[in-house]
Amino acid sequence: MKNRWLIAAMGTVLMLCLGTVYAWSYFQDRLVAKDSGFGWTNSQAAWIFALAIFFLGVSAAVAGPRLQKVGPRRMATLGGLAFGLGYAIAGLALGIRSLVLLYLGYGLLGGIGLGLGYVTPVTTIAKWFPDRKGLATGMVIMGFGLGALFMSKILAPILLGLFAGNLSPVFYSLAGLFIVLTLVPARFMVNPPDGFAPPAEVRAQAAVRQDAKTPAPKAAASDLTARQAIVSGRFALMWLVFFCNITAGIAIISFQSPLLQDLWRKIDGSLAPATLVAWGATLIAVSSLFNGAGRFLWGAVSDRIGRSWTFRVMLATEIAVFVGLMLTRSPWVFGIFVCWVLLCYGGGFGTMPAFIGDVFGPKLMPAVYGAVLTAWGVAGVVGPQLVAVLKDRVPDRASTLSFAAGAALLGVGFLLSLPLSDRPAARKG
Repeated sequence: MKNRWLIAAMGTVLMLCLGTVYAWSYFQDRLVAKDSGFGWTNSQAAWIFALAIFFLGVSAAVAGPRLQKVGPRRMATLGGLAFGLGYAIAGLALGIRSLVLLYLGYGLLGGIGLGLGYVTPVTTIAKWFPDRKGLATGMVIMGFGLGALFMSKILAPILLGLFAGNLSPVFYSLAGLFIVLTLVPARFMVNPPDGFAPPAEVRAQAAVRQDAKTPAPKAAASDLTARQAIVSGRFALMWLVFFCNITAGIAIISFQSPLLQDLWRKIDGSLAPATLVAWGATLIAVSSLFNGAGRFLWGAVSDRIGRSWTFRVMLATEIAVFVGLMLTRSPWVFGIFVCWVLLCYGGGFGTMPAFIGDVFGPKLMPAVYGAVLTAWGVAGVVGPQLVAVLKDRVPDRASTLSFAAGAALLGVGFLLSLPLSDRPAARKG
């Protein structure tokens, strides 16, 4: 019998590599700076990241229903290869200054690799931990949230220093590194054997904890098909709530470094660009810890208070934080607010896999979870482009307007979360 905690650890390593995409704002300023030699606008550069997230969602939706047939090991391997090759093509694109090739490499191919790689460990680990779905999937997804720290404070600074700031060889090096670092954990992605059950003592402990708190949830309806689940009203509400939470958070993620630098410039215009970049990288690193911790924390919390209530708490607190972001003029308070947003942003990803499993059952989870990740893909376009267009057209008010839009969207998400429940879906949804 394979060690399920080792498989979970390897899934976390795989997600750590894929999650480096969240450090995109570290490179955003370098591509739009007047002395960069690229001459691209905020919107043009933001499309690189947006396309990667969009194709992550699309490819995850396609891969989810096929995961059982293809097998998690092969799917994770394909994802790692595509992700690494996307960086290689991006390196070529940066060398010849081709924005279209960047879209195709980092955006299209890299995004497909992200989707194939992301959906595999989440659904696989959920099968190994039927007794602790929220905790286990939250731990694995935590790795994705920590990827920005890995990139912004370790990989990117070392490689940029090694290659004197030349982005092309940096991306070539990242390509080779990620191919190696993703293929090793991909070998551990296997399904549990037929009839698998957690160790007896674990089941006993889980039963005691459950009896002391709330009744165990009933199994999801076994006669529901994947198509019926995906076209149901329950799924539509879950998709929309997920979309609202992601859009608000990913708008911050994609521009947190530039937004922080803009705030510092208003306070002290004499600060050196290198200092601002360093502080922006620090915020990326620190907020990534909250992004990662939120996936683990809120996933575990949802095991206790329920999935729908977890989303309501996250959305309600985020609304208040976004209003605070509109009003604050302190970079330190700004950083604290961003960290809370990232904690709840990650929490949505940590909670949703178990939510899908509770409502639609483990059999349908790969297909339904893959489909719900299209919300991530759409949000990955809407959120970054909203901020990018505002920064290009109304730079002086871009931050305030972005936060106002985020608060409004979170308000819609909160209202939509009110009818949601954790009960298993019936045939008619």
